[in-house]
Amino acid sequence: MLSLIVPVTSASSAASLSSDPIKLAFAGDILLDGFVGDQISKYGVNFPFVKVAPTLQKADIAFANLETPVSIRGKAAEKTFAFRSKPATLGGLTYAGIDGVSLANNHILDYGKDAMLDTLIHLDRNKIGHTGAGKDEDEAFKPYTKTVKGKKIAILGVSRVLSNPSWYAGKNKPGAASAYTSQPMLSAIQKMSKENDFTIVYIHWNEEFKDFPEKYARTLAKQMIDSGADLILGAHSHCLMGIEYYKHKPIYYSLGNFVFNRSTRGGEKTLNSMLLNVEIKDSKMTSKITPVKIIGGQPNFMDDSYNRKTIKLLNTLSFNANIDANGRVTEKQL
Repeated sequence: MLSLIVPVTSASSAASLSSDPIKLAFAGDILLDGFVGDQISKYGVNFPFVKVAPTLQKADIAFANLETPVSIRGKAAEKTFAFRSKPATLGGLTYAGIDGVSLANNHILDYGKDAMLDTLIHLDRNKIGHTGAGKDEDEAFKPYTKTVKGKKIAILGVSRVLSNPSWYAGKNKPGAASAYTSQPMLSAIQKMSKENDFTIVYIHWNEEFKDFPEKYARTLAKQMIDSGADLILGAHSHCLMGIEYYKHKPIYYSLGNFVFNRSTRGGEKTLNSMLLNVEIKDSKMTSKITPVKIIGGQPNFMDDSYNRKTIKLLNTLSFNANIDANGRVTEKQL
């Protein structure tokens, strides 16, 4: 006769499980072309992520900005830098445990609309989520979503840096999610806020190689939080910017580069970066930064001396935020 043993979960155990923190990891710009593309050709698609993959893989959601279309089609736009990455390179993101990417940036249409649409197909094939670009406005403004430990997390990619209006997604027009106008962006954020437990906006904005955000960016960030965003993440400057709190919600003006070519114009500071770790527990969000240095196109965790220097820089650049010696970010009590 078979006996059936049914495990009993106590109320205290259930409570413990329900309060397990949700762990999110956010990185800045990822480029898989140019010098990084050459490194991948030599050492394989996993090469850019080898040093950071073990950390990213532990996150419930790992997310970044993909600064390139992924395709073998299209004609290069007439601009200083036009990027296009091989479909096979996405294997590196899968290996690293990156769950989703924003495509709302000033390179997603470098090789035209067909290459942009190919990017969506290749990401889907690799089971990598995406937001910020699509076959029309509705798809471009559709957030990446994932339910983690019973909580619905939504991330919307938008860009305030696009080459020209032809790049903006429209009602029946492929393109990127534009942040040049408040609508439909703010309405999309309001909708996300109603339908999800945590709403995050990943935005391409500000000027390259600058240490501080533009005035419009500080205003826009507050508008997004007023519309329901819980966390704002920025990219595009290719260097770190500071942190500001508004209504007790953090704004990271720039996460910097993550996997990228060295910039001759931006110099050394384009190689100094960070990984942002966010924890959500009991509906409260806390964040911690881990400094990173890009060496040979590959992000590396560094020693205490480098970490102290990076944290000191971020404290200098921040508005009303404090980063302690362990990278924990808190709002200054004024």
